[in-house]
Amino acid sequence: MTEAPLPRSPGNAGLAPAAPVPDTKPAPDRIRDAATVILVDRDRADGPSVLMGMRGAGAAFMPSKYVFPGGAVDPGDGEGCRDALSDACRARLAAHPVTAAAIDPDTLAGAAMREMAEETGLQLAPTADDPLLFVFRAITPPGRPRRFDARFFLIDARNIVGDREDFSAACDELSHLHWVPLAEARALDLPFITEVVLAEVAQLVAEAGPGPLSVPLSVPFFDNRNAETRFLQLS
Repeated sequence: MTEAPLPRSPGNAGLAPAAPVPDTKPAPDRIRDAATVILVDRDRADGPSVLMGMRGAGAAFMPSKYVFPGGAVDPGDGEGCRDALSDACRARLAAHPVTAAAIDPDTLAGAAMREMAEETGLQLAPTADDPLLFVFRAITPPGRPRRFDARFFLIDARNIVGDREDFSAACDELSHLHWVPLAEARALDLPFITEVVLAEVAQLVAEAGPGPLSVPLSVPFFDNRNAETRFLQLS
């Protein structure tokens, strides 16, 4: 039996059927490298505060939750970031890669600074010395619509150039962007992991007092790459 030819419309007369458009969305269980920025302002009258915003109700990842600025690594991140990390932070960032091709720590630092600039409009002062402190790492558990291997970077707002209240250059990724006192932040609608990170940040801020923020003795790592969660300390 022979098949009848497909009818041709005037718009595609003489042309072969169009090739299917490839699906460019990441696989549901693919783990993407990501960077998150925890900006802390210790000079506010209402006490040490962190910069947070709310994700949109239609967001695929953590909708309607208050989060820190951040996102997945993009091609080109990492250029000119050699002075953003201490040697200790760089070594910890390179530990326990999820894939065979370990990501460069400077690329993660570059992603953090790019996301901060995009989502808050704030910029680091060029003279800041090792301004990114690697303080936390968490992998999104299986079964979520998107999964990330997120590294959390603590940045002292004293290293920000310009007005810390000026978010006019921020994109619309986060709404209600504002400084939240650490003592009040956990009352917001937060993802579980953000609550854990806030507790770690509060401890680091308390330990620093009025002095400079320091590289922590170890970095908590919630390793959820598989069904069974592993909790590690990167030292």
